Amino acid sequence: MKSKMNIKSIFVMAIISLASLLFINISLAANTGTINVDVANLRETADAESTILEQITLNQEVEIVGEEGDWYQVTYNHITGYVSKELVTVNSNPESTEDNNQVSENTAEENSEKVETTTEEGTDTNGTEEITLGEYKISEDIRLKLIPSINATDVIELKKDETVTVTEVMNGWACVETQTTKGWLRKDKLKKDEPVEETVEEVPEEPAQETSIKTQYVNSTTVNVRQEANTSSTIVTTVALNTEVQVYSEENGWSRVKINNVEGYISTSLLSDSKQETSRGQSTSRRTSSTKTTTNTASQKATTETTTVPSSGNGSSIVATAKKYLGYNYTYGGSSPSTGFDCSGFTSYVFKQHGISLNRTAAGQYSNGVAVSRANLQPGDLVMFGKSGINHVAIYIGGGKIIHASTPSTGVRIDSLSTGYYNNNYVGARRVL
Repeated sequence: MKSKMNIKSIFVMAIISLASLLFINISLAANTGTINVDVANLRETADAESTILEQITLNQEVEIVGEEGDWYQVTYNHITGYVSKELVTVNSNPESTEDNNQVSENTAEENSEKVETTTEEGTDTNGTEEITLGEYKISEDIRLKLIPSINATDVIELKKDETVTVTEVMNGWACVETQTTKGWLRKDKLKKDEPVEETVEEVPEEPAQETSIKTQYVNSTTVNVRQEANTSSTIVTTVALNTEVQVYSEENGWSRVKINNVEGYISTSLLSDSKQETSRGQSTSRRTSSTKTTTNTASQKATTETTTVPSSGNGSSIVATAKKYLGYNYTYGGSSPSTGFDCSGFTSYVFKQHGISLNRTAAGQYSNGVAVSRANLQPGDLVMFGKSGINHVAIYIGGGKIIHASTPSTGVRIDSLSTGYYNNNYVGARRVL
């Protein structure tokens, strides 16, 4: 009887021992958690100012090995450090310790706060817009963050339409610089700062000032009649000294003429109201002198129809004049300092100060002067841009930079030709000096 009692006691003790061992193992089992923000910093100590050992991204699982105040001690990628509790959602475990049960009870509240914070700070809702390095505008008022995390310290508040420069892109975040500081914000809070496209509603060119038909005469030895009123246009025919022409109108230094049923344009300076003197009564020496004078005059006037490569001095003068108007307002259709400028109004005004007339629109100015390759750009050259046709023009100032009337929010400014919109939508260049 006593032997049976001893066997029963031993059996009960064995069961109790196994249960205790199982309980201890369960109690000591490590918990796991999931990162609930885009980027969480794994720090060396439980301190927001301590060294960052690693950055853990959204939905990554960590092993919770302890806690200290508002911090969990976790292991991730064989690195042990500390993560703020509010950045970790403890995974459900019905047999976890009392502390973990307490954490689980708070999970719903933490998730609710996270949803509210995410809604406030914004998520990358469009998902399709590619953010690259370069200038952008802020789409709405937002707080700039010290690091790429919605729970990070605020650096400064940025206002809608403020211009920033993107220097780095990581996950759903962009590192941006302003004139005074640097920080992180969500990519979907950026929008591209593009010049106003003048092709939408171009300012019409000034109509030719119609006058009554009058008769004039060519006053140079040989003159080209062109298809359009610019020196780059196709030559329709060539006429000699004292050829009679019918003048229908004048515009921007050119006369629209008709000669023997052929219509075209001649530079107004090459026409006179009367024929040039060619009397045989002059002495031989005088005729020789007159011929030389006429030849020299024709040569000088021919230069008005020939676009030459600008010297550095001429290009520098154009650039110096353009820089006088840095910061002036952008006004659609504007072409003077008093009213403001649009892009072609700005280039027209600057060149006019040097006695050079340009067509009024960006597309029209692409027919002025002669084409020049991007590799051979010189200060003073016109550069054109557009996505489908030409809708923007600027002046090249050297060093890979341009000056132009950019947008209503920025006005006349200097930008780089090798980045962003201007690099991707470059069409060509013209030399008009």
